[in-house]
Amino acid sequence: MKMLLSAVMTAALTLVGCSSMTGGGGTPSTGEAVDDVTIGTQIKAAYAGDPDLSALKLNVDSTQGNVRLKGEVKTMALRRKAEDLARKVKGVKAVDNQLVITG
Repeated sequence: MKMLLSAVMTAALTLVGCSSMTGGGGTPSTGEAVDDVTIGTQIKAAYAGDPDLSALKLNVDSTQGNVRLKGEVKTMALRRKAEDLARKVKGVKAVDNQLVITG
């Protein structure tokens, strides 16, 4: 009986551990959602601290570490700079740079 109880408990803990890593059903867990908020906040802070990018209205969206940048910049150099700053943020896996050059 003790062995059966131990096996059931081990199986239950294993299932709980697996579902918490993926958020269950492949959806982001709370930890991943918080990380995405942190990533977005850190990228926006980097832009705010940069004299070339601070005045621009750039949209930053992060999903499971995949960042999408949208908005308008005046030059290719600013487009690259925005992407480079985003890539340097911890937790960023990829950057989809959809910034449009209007200059």
